[in-house]
This record gives sequence, structure tokens and C-alpha cells, in this order.
Amino acid sequence: MAKILVIDDERAIRNTLKEILEFEGYTVETVEDGKKGLDKALTGVYNLIFSDVKMPEMDGLEFLTAYHKGIQQIGGEDVPVVMISGHGTVETAVEALKNGAFDFIEKPLDLNRLLLTTKHALDHKSLVQETKVLRKKIGTKNQMIGESDAIMHVRAIIDKVAPTEARVLITGSNGTGKEVVAHLIHENSSRSNGPMVEVNCAAIPSELIESELFGHMKGSFTGAVKDRAGKFEQADGGTLFLDEIGDMSLSAQTKVLRALQENEITRVGSDKTIKVNVRVVAATNKDLHKEIEAGRFREDLFHRLNVIPIHVPDLEDRKEDIPLLVNHFTQLICNEQGWKVKNFSDDAVEALKQHHWPGNIRELRNVVERLIILSGDTITAEDVVTYA
Repeated sequence: MAKILVIDDERAIRNTLKEILEFEGYTVETVEDGKKGLDKALTGVYNLIFSDVKMPEMDGLEFLTAYHKGIQQIGGEDVPVVMISGHGTVETAVEALKNGAFDFIEKPLDLNRLLLTTKHALDHKSLVQETKVLRKKIGTKNQMIGESDAIMHVRAIIDKVAPTEARVLITGSNGTGKEVVAHLIHENSSRSNGPMVEVNCAAIPSELIESELFGHMKGSFTGAVKDRAGKFEQADGGTLFLDEIGDMSLSAQTKVLRALQENEITRVGSDKTIKVNVRVVAATNKDLHKEIEAGRFREDLFHRLNVIPIHVPDLEDRKEDIPLLVNHFTQLICNEQGWKVKNFSDDAVEALKQHHWPGNIRELRNVVERLIILSGDTITAEDVVTYA
């Protein structure tokens, strides 16, 4: 259960707050002045702090400023601080909120207001923690791990092209990390606050791809029970990632070409055009030159997309990155599962470097996870031979 610190020079208030909050199931500690409160707040672990404004030694506003400064210096985790006062004025409340207070409650304390503020403050802290975890996961997911010349070259192109509006065509075998490149381009662009919409062209039946990309009107085909915006509209103001574009039907390619030329689309079953502001990043594992020769891909669309080509190398061409990748995946997998981080011996890493990787990075991650699950605390070359 949540742990709460109460700082107030009035014993009656401290005891009342402690009794009410403990009745609700919270763990409560109390101190009688700001200096003692600051020491506890910076050395203890709390989920919420209540602090009086008027106190000897150090008043509540001084405590608030010193607390936030101290947390920054020690690199600790900030928690919500709710100010309470029997001499409250609008000016005091505004100053408290400006200094980082979560809320301001006047004495005499209203029970419902107290409990509601407590719940909101704790919910807020929980949401902040969840957001940090999610951001960390997203940031970890969209990393390009490695220091080989091949991967440094890809990084250099991403750094140059991301801030521009140029279209990008990412090529490479399955499992090399083309999706990571697309995300890095979006995250480092001026559109990073906009949506990143992904479409796997190979996973959508050819008869549905146009509806998926451009949307449809109610009654335009069987099953179209209402109007629906397509991926181009959903990505307005952001980035549209067309994965496996080499598998797109010719009729859909024609409409994509028009969308890129005119910056507008037409929903299936409508004759009304809709303006869209979208940056398109495409990826494929196919040789589009051969697809063009075979009549399966439009040459004019290829040239529209291929403004900046980025080729993601196979793992076979960057085996010197395997030790870094193994360490990255080990940390990632063990942290996700809540396991103790295991070690790979030098001979195990060398065995992985000698292994053939037709599935590239994706296959390496799967093998690392398999070894972590099936091997002991230290993973050896014998484990690699057995389970890889």
C-alpha cells in the first residue's frame, strides 16, 4: 500500500491525518517541522507528501523548493506534494502550485476533499511511472545497436535525412531491422509529435488494401457499414510507413502514386478528394528493379519513393556487432521478464559469431531468449551448439 509523509507543526492535525489515512489502508509517517520533513522526504521512500505552509524552522514553501532541488541533486524520484494551510490565500496557493505542489487544501480539512486529492495524487504518480516505463521500452525498442562500418553508415544517412521531408525507401532482408530505421526517421523528424502509422502491405488481402490505405464510404462494398478513414488520413501531419510495399497490388500502387503526386486521396466509393499532409517511408525485402522488369511494380512509383535509399545490411555483413547485440538483447529480455541478468561467456559469444544467421537480427534475438531460458546462469559455447 502507498506510504504517505505528513509534515505539520500541529499535533492534532498530524494525528487526525494519520488516523484518517491509516483507516483507508495507507502507511503514514508524521513529523512536526519542515527541516525534519525534508530529511525524511529525501532519505525515505514515499508515494505522497502532505505539508503545512506555516511551520517553524522551515515553512512549507521553503520545504517545497528545497525538496525539489534535493531530489534533482540526488537523482531521486519526485513524488506529489499537497500543501495544507489554515491561513490560505489565493496568492499562497498560486505560489505553491508554481513551485511544484500537486494541490492546495485549506484547513479545516474536508474529509471528502482530502481523500479525493489523495487518490488523484497517487493515481498521477502511478501514471507518471507507467509513462516513464513505456517511454523507456519504446526508446529501447527503436535503437540501432552496433558500431560496425555498415551500421554507422546507416546511422549517418538517418541523421541527415530525418529532419527533411524527403521520402525514404528502406531495403534489406527479413529481420534486419527496417522497421527500426523507419521509426528512427520519424522520431528524429519535425513530424515526431504527429502520428506514426504503419501498414504491412503483405498482410492485407489485395481486395482490401485500397480501403485500408484510402478509407471507404458506407455501402461502397459488402461489409462497409459506416464511413471509415484510411491510413493516409490517420497519418495526416505525421509519417506513413508502408512496409513490404513490393507486395502491393498494381491498382493500389496507382492510387498511392496519385496521393504522392497530388497530396490528396479519394475514399473507396466516393468522388470527393481529401487533402493529406503525410511523409511516406516505404520498405521492402524485394529487388524492386526485378519487380519492375517483371511488370509487378510501377517504375514511376519506385522513383517517387526512392528519393533517399537506405539499405540495411544482413547480420552476416556485420558480425562484429554480435557481442553488442547479445548484451542488448540479454538486458532487454531479462528486464522484461523480471529475471536475473545472465552472462554469456566469451566462447559462447564467439560461437554465436561463427553461426549462420539467415533470419538476421530477429533470429539472433530469438536464439538469445532461448539460451537465457534453457541454459544456466552462465551461457557457454556448448549451450550455443545445443540450442542455437
